[in-house]
This record gives sequence, C-alpha cells and structure tokens, in this order.
Amino acid sequence: MPHTLYLVPSGAGAGLTSLALGLVRALDNRGIRVAFYKPIGQHRPDDPGPERSTYFVRHTSSLTPATPIPFEEALRLVASGRTDDLLDQVMRGYHASARDADVVVVEGLVDLHQTSGEEELNQRLVRTLSAEVILVGALGAGPVAEFEARLHFSASHYGGFRPGAVIGAIVNRVRPREERSRPSVHGELGRVENPLRTSSIKVLGAVPENPELVAFRLLDVARHLQANFVHEGDLNGRRVRKIALLARTVPNLVDTLTAGSLLVTPGDRSDVVLAVALAVLNKVPISGLILTGDLELPAAVLELCRPALETGLPVLSVPGSSWETAQALAQMTPEIPVDDLERIEHVMDFVAKHLDADWIAAHCAVPLEARLSPAAFCYRLTERARALGKRIVLPEGDEPRTVQAAAICAERGIARCVLLGDPVKVRRVAAAQDVVLPPNVEILDPSALRERYVAPLVELRKHKGLTPLQAAELLEDNVWLGTVMLAEGEVDGLVSGAVHSTANTIRPALQIIKTAPGAKVVSSIFFMCLPEQVVVYGDCAVIPEPDAETLADIAIQSADSAVRFGLPARVAMISYSTGESGSGSDVDKVRQATQRALKLRPDLLVDGPLQYDAAAIPEVAQAKAPQSEVAGRATVFIFPDLNTGNTTYKAVQRSANVVSIGPMLQGMKRPVNDLSRGALVEDIVYTIALTAIQADGAPGGA
Repeated sequence: MPHTLYLVPSGAGAGLTSLALGLVRALDNRGIRVAFYKPIGQHRPDDPGPERSTYFVRHTSSLTPATPIPFEEALRLVASGRTDDLLDQVMRGYHASARDADVVVVEGLVDLHQTSGEEELNQRLVRTLSAEVILVGALGAGPVAEFEARLHFSASHYGGFRPGAVIGAIVNRVRPREERSRPSVHGELGRVENPLRTSSIKVLGAVPENPELVAFRLLDVARHLQANFVHEGDLNGRRVRKIALLARTVPNLVDTLTAGSLLVTPGDRSDVVLAVALAVLNKVPISGLILTGDLELPAAVLELCRPALETGLPVLSVPGSSWETAQALAQMTPEIPVDDLERIEHVMDFVAKHLDADWIAAHCAVPLEARLSPAAFCYRLTERARALGKRIVLPEGDEPRTVQAAAICAERGIARCVLLGDPVKVRRVAAAQDVVLPPNVEILDPSALRERYVAPLVELRKHKGLTPLQAAELLEDNVWLGTVMLAEGEVDGLVSGAVHSTANTIRPALQIIKTAPGAKVVSSIFFMCLPEQVVVYGDCAVIPEPDAETLADIAIQSADSAVRFGLPARVAMISYSTGESGSGSDVDKVRQATQRALKLRPDLLVDGPLQYDAAAIPEVAQAKAPQSEVAGRATVFIFPDLNTGNTTYKAVQRSANVVSIGPMLQGMKRPVNDLSRGALVEDIVYTIALTAIQADGAPGGA
C-alpha cells in the first residue's frame, strides 16, 4: 500500500485545495509516482460544481482520481448508522485513485460552518486510510503564537506532532518579517523564512502571500457583475491585479493607469475613457474598463478609442453607480473557477516551489527522481541551469515577453540574462508590464556597442571579403550583434525569435558560429511532454529534405541531446512501414540512415524503419517488431523529412494538449536557439534554461 498523506485544515481560509494540489505538483516534480484523492466532496450553496480539486487534477495532469462522495450522502450514511458502507466506498475510491503510486495525497474536509461532523469524518478517514496527517493553515497578519497554539490543538485530535500521526504543517499566506532573526528551513524552503517560533512543529512548507494567485479574469468580473459588453476584447486573457475607482480629474488619476488595473468610472466621463485609451496605446497593459451608471459612451468617443480597443482592452457596462460596483467587486470569491486552468496551474507551481518535497519523499521512503515525468523534466531543466550560472544574450531586449522571461530567470537564478535594447525603452516596457528587473539582469545599449564589434565581425567573415562598412550594417540587427558577442565568447548562448523569423535567428549563427566538430548539419529537436513521459522529436524545424547521411547525423545528434538532458536514448527512425515490409525510395532512405547511424555509433540503440505506432506502443511492437530493443519503448523519434516532423509535432501538441519545449538547435559550436513567435513567457524561460545547459561544455553544445 502506498504512503498516504492526509491534509487537514487548521482554521478557516487555509487554502486547502491549493496546498493539496501544490503538494501533488511538488512530489511529481521530484519524479515521485504520486496520486490524489478527495474522498468526500463539499459544495457551497451557490456552487453548482463539479468538485474543484478532483476536476483540476484531472485536467492538469494524467491522474484520474475517483469521483468524491457527496458530503450530504456521507452525512446521511453516518446518520443512518451505515458508516461502514461509507468507509467501504472511500476505500474503493482510494484504491481506484492510487493505482501504482508511491505516495497518495488525500484532501480532507473543511469546516463550512453550515453543518457539523467534518472534524469527526476527518478523524475516521485518517484511521481508515492508515494515513499520516499534514496540517495546513493560513498565518496572514495574525499573531504567530495564536497560530501555533491552533496547530497544536488541531494536532491533538490526531495524536499530536510525531511520526505516524501528524508529521508537520504547511503554513500558507506567510507575510515577510521586518526582522529575519530565524534561519531558513531546509531544502526548497531555503527561499522562504520559517514563520514559526517553535521547533516542536516540523514546517513542511511556508507559502508566501501572493496577490498574483487571486488575480481573476475579466471574464469572471463580467459574470459576477452580469455586465453588458461595450467591447468584449480579451476577456479570458486579461487578469485583474488591482482595482481603481476613477472619479478625479485626469491629471490626478494618471498614477492609477498601471499594469493589471481594472478601472471603474462613470459612463459619462469621456475624458477618463480617452486617458485610459491613451495609456493603452502607450503599451500600459490595463486589464479592463468598467463604465457605470448605465450611461452610453458617445459614438464619436468610442471611435476615437478604437485603436486602443483593438489591442484587446475589454470595456464593460453596468447599471449601478461606481461605488456600488466597487462594493460588488470586493465581494468576488477568491475561489478559482473550474474553467480557469491557467490560474490553478500557476497556483500549483507557486505552492510547489515552497514545499519541502525532498524531506517528504525521504520520510515516505521514496527514492528521489524515481521517474522523469514531464513536470520532473521541466523542474530538472531549471535546477540544472541554476547550477551553471550561464550568461545568455537576448537580442529582442525590449520585447515584453522577453523582458518578463529575463526577470523570471534572474529571480529563479536560471541564467544571467543580457537584454540588448535601449535601456530607457527596456525599462519603460518593464514598467508597463509591472515587472521589476532585478539588478542581475544586464541591459546593454546596442548603439553604444556596435562599433567595438565591427573588427571582430570583419575578421570572422574575412574569407567572404566582408568590409567594415558591410559589417557595421549587419550589426544594426541586434541578432547579428548578439551572435558576434557569442562568437567572441562574451556570452554563453543566444535566444531569439519572439519577433524574428527562424531564418533571422539562425542565419548569423550559421555564418559565424558554424557547426560543432563531428556535426554534419545544424538540426533541431522538440522535447514533447507527453502525459507519462518526455520524448524527443527531430528534426521538426530546420532541414526540409535530409538525405540518408544527414538523417543519420540528425539521429546521432538527437540521441546525444536526449542523454544530455537526462532521457534514455532509444532511437526510432520513423517511416510509413516497419522492418522489411515496405519498399521505395522514401523507406529505403530511412533504412540506409539507420544502418549508417549504427555504423557510426554502435553504442546507440537505433532501429528503423519503424511506423510511429510500432515505435511507441508496446502491443503494436510485439506484433510488428517483436525482436526490436527500440520498438514499443522509443524515446527519440526521427522523422524522414521536415513535412512529416513538423506536422506530427503540431498535431500531437494541439490535439493532445501537450507541452512542447523547443525547437532546440543542435550541432552548433555554441548554443543558439529559436523561439516560436507565439511563444509564451514560460516557453522563453525554458528555452533559456535549455540554452544554458547546452552551453555547459561548449564548444559543441548538445
């Protein structure tokens, strides 16, 4: 039976669901086989369901926890003397949820103050599941001594703080202290101060108070206020971080026009509306605008605001006054709507970073990183990059997503980022995004740098007859400038492509960085984060029609990249037929490439041609390639051409909602990586981490 951890709230507003799901994420990040179970579901009277915790786990992971027993049914069974029937249902749900897990996180009941019996049910379930208890509570601004006393009182119902009973506590909503007199807690908690004053309670997590975790969408605002739409805009993507009531004259309200603000103003204040539109056109990411009093905005004013509206600014209209609207907004529930998966993912990741999963894993006697789940792979990427301290240049230094990614990398210690851009503009972009750039983010002004790199570029391209004038013209492009910095060894890697094409990013590198020793070509791979494992796809971005020799080189490069990033290398050369069953030039090319790869690298496991299902599915492999050491368990998939590779990766990514990290370029002397122009901030962060790891040991890269 797996080790069972039962989370019990101590006091109101503990954030039980967020902490339970964050613990699941933290253990999964460590490669532990973790399961989740919510035995009994609870709903507020105004909540139609479904039960949030189970729903979120099913939609943010590959876990399939059993459906909880409704709280009313549980109470009915207990009241009618059928407690055994209830506990039998709980055990069946537990085993259906646990499957082959090493650790099961069980979310207990909260006291909703509408019924009685939650505490007694929690105690019964802990005994039934032979679970150890973790208490969770919100510290907030309350007295620490009172909070500790409440934890001790709650622990007394489960045998007190000791192994086999209550193993520790997770403290939520921790506010920073003015004086930091106590040492930090072990492990991940090194980033967060231990908030308690006693050593008798093992602190398993200290989660800081974070307003970002309660940033609701404009869609949630519209639903709550039952608002009408003046302009729908980006309702689902805009989040509210602060609310401002605008009643003063424009000069006196400019300071409220900030990133993440939801602005409330009477519908007849055209001057305020125009000021908001002007701020939006100055790239201040205002969340939205609410017009109160059921007053219609004049058509001429609306037309003047059209360019601002086209940026996605939502504008709502409500019948109540501004004061009534502000009061209604203050009553919005902090609970996460079931359709806001982006927010619960953010909450889970944030909580996971502040839990001591290493200690919990050791306590449960589970080997760390027992498997490499997608979450564990992403976690390992950032942790490995943190240990290297590489300097990565970002030529698109004033691009908003790039600026945010650089700040995140600095905060997490993933890399030392260098933003190429006018410092005034970069800081203005950062301020508009409400991003504080840490001191270890370098901002270099290209106009002050270009002249010093003319001579090095002329030297690098002298065999092509490049003149100083031509070099100066090339260096007007920041990608060229960053690439020369990389060639000179002043930075360890380059990431670009948020606004540049793949060709713009790769061309300078091909001309002055060149391929690594032993590499025939520059190719690419994607790390595909499937539900249960991470696999490599190559080449999906660079070489349109590789011949057999090139395809073999791509296979070798991709296998080496897989190993470098902690994945086993079992290489499947993909074709439309398996083994000797097919013929023709296309399948013959794959067959020749397989033979060449094996000849060049007999240490690798390479097989082909294999159809995709024969490479990936054990049952199909048993029928089609029973003797293969690769079929049915491939981890590296090499596609015969760019058309096949790009189509397959996008089909899998979009149809299965799979995270794909890449493309990562391989085969260069120094790492250069390209971004999709639709890349999210987190995509850029992971690409920077990949680049930092590639740079370890460069020249050569991965």
